[in-house]
Amino acid sequence: MGVKTYEVRTYGCQMNVHDSERLSGLLEEAGYVRAPEDAGEGNADVVVFNTCAVRENADNRLYGNLGRLAPMKTARPGMQIAVGGCLAQKDRDTIVRKAPWVDVVFGTHNIGKLPVLLERARVQDEAQVEIAESLEAFPSTLPTRRESAYAAWVSISVGCNNTCTFCIVPALRGKEKDRRTGDILAEIEALVGEGVAEITLLGQNVNAYGSDIGDREAFSKLLRACGRIEGLERVRFTSPHPRDFTDDVIAAMAETPNVMPQLHMPLQSGSDTVLKAMRRSYRQERYLGIIEKVRASIPHAAITTDIIVGFPGETEEDFEQTMHVVREARFTQAFTFQYSKRPGTPAATMEGQIPKEVVQKRYERLVALQEEISWEENKKQVGRTLELMAAEGEGRKDGATHRLSGRAPDNRLVHFTKPDQEVRPGDVVTVEITYAAPHHLLAEGAVLDVRRTRSGDAWEKRQAVPAEKPGGVLLGLPKIGAPEPLPTATTGGCGVPQ
Repeated sequence: MGVKTYEVRTYGCQMNVHDSERLSGLLEEAGYVRAPEDAGEGNADVVVFNTCAVRENADNRLYGNLGRLAPMKTARPGMQIAVGGCLAQKDRDTIVRKAPWVDVVFGTHNIGKLPVLLERARVQDEAQVEIAESLEAFPSTLPTRRESAYAAWVSISVGCNNTCTFCIVPALRGKEKDRRTGDILAEIEALVGEGVAEITLLGQNVNAYGSDIGDREAFSKLLRACGRIEGLERVRFTSPHPRDFTDDVIAAMAETPNVMPQLHMPLQSGSDTVLKAMRRSYRQERYLGIIEKVRASIPHAAITTDIIVGFPGETEEDFEQTMHVVREARFTQAFTFQYSKRPGTPAATMEGQIPKEVVQKRYERLVALQEEISWEENKKQVGRTLELMAAEGEGRKDGATHRLSGRAPDNRLVHFTKPDQEVRPGDVVTVEITYAAPHHLLAEGAVLDVRRTRSGDAWEKRQAVPAEKPGGVLLGLPKIGAPEPLPTATTGGCGVPQ
């Protein structure tokens, strides 16, 4: 029998992206190989759905996809289908009842069991449903198939202790569990040894790190410790909660050179009344106070956010308060979502559900305001000289325009003229910004400098050899700086960008 192939389909937030890299690593360690991207639907031996319970109609989309695979599975003896993630944690036996051709259902706490469950389903010839109620192993202990040679996610905690009324994530991912600082730093050092130059610290509520051990300054200490790791050029984190955003974190950001001048901090609403109904533990004044302190300490910081429009009970006056905060905060970008009910959340049964047409009009007004501010803020970058970390596949038109793309320190997306000298993903280029659009910048002149890096070497080495056995942490540059296009219709569940 030949080598078995797999495909992982990921839905939802960066936590799921993180988990999917683990699932790919586990399958490759078990002997599977990734199916070619052009293989077509239903041509992998194992198809894994890593689901999200936050997105609107997530269950309908899942069952629609499963329905399309049913005849393909019948025609392909030995093919297996697995469903994991937040929706699997929530719906459990319902999935097998509605789609009896599914072989494995697993939850957010036991992704490490996937290969064993697939084998058990094959031997016993019946569906295996195994949902752990608490975390069995911290995901970072599992093998990983990283997508990027130069940038990686590092999970510092899982779960969430908040009780936001619009969000079901804490019920599905459990209470916050922090990882030991020594383990985090050891993992980062190992990644840097492999050529990684940028890491993003990841948590459902990343700056609450330390609540497990009773150290309110644990997160700022972690940022400072990252600053002492030789070869680590860029440190980012997502997503913090305003409640836990303390002055020591701002000081650590300002005083640690490799912590980037970028902050993604979910607002959700600018109205104190709505924030109270959402069970968000801060108010407008507190939120704007944090922004003011960050700007005072880090003048060039790019600040991005999440906003929900049309939460139950939101009046026109409440919405105007959100518009006020947007004008005051001057976000670089905002991920803006129209509220939609999530079964199992307190908000789904609240009185005062807002008519769709009202929500749509408010949403359009908010997006128009934010587009105007994004463009104005980006125009302030024209004439600045910036160091970009060259990226892989960021610009859809780069091939036609003979440009490359990279990320500025504040995570803005910049397209730059391709120089005569080779520039590899992970290398650092110095450019002058000549033009600004709402969601990207251009550097149309000659590149001022190209610095070849160990990250570029690692990328080049990866291109030269077949994919190796997985062995690090996670991947990729977060897309906080450049949503293309803006999301249009769903509620952002937790603070993690989706």
